[in-house]
Amino acid sequence: MKERVEAALKRIRPSLQADGGDVELVEVSPDGVVTVKLTGVCRGCPMSEITLRMGIEKILKEEVPEVKEVVSI
Repeated sequence: MKERVEAALKRIRPSLQADGGDVELVEVSPDGVVTVKLTGVCRGCPMSEITLRMGIEKILKEEVPEVKEVVSI
């Protein structure tokens, strides 16, 4: 599952980088929780929670159905 999550993040990454941000994969737990770290301008941005939920989490759940939740550290 980790490889599929990494592949999906590679497809998401250009959109984040276009705005000066990025996302790093920290961990994929056996129970489907994906931990990421938002970097660049995404870190601390007031819209980062929306980016996380409506962007990253939505796409990961669509592409990797085993993903239950995405959390940011």
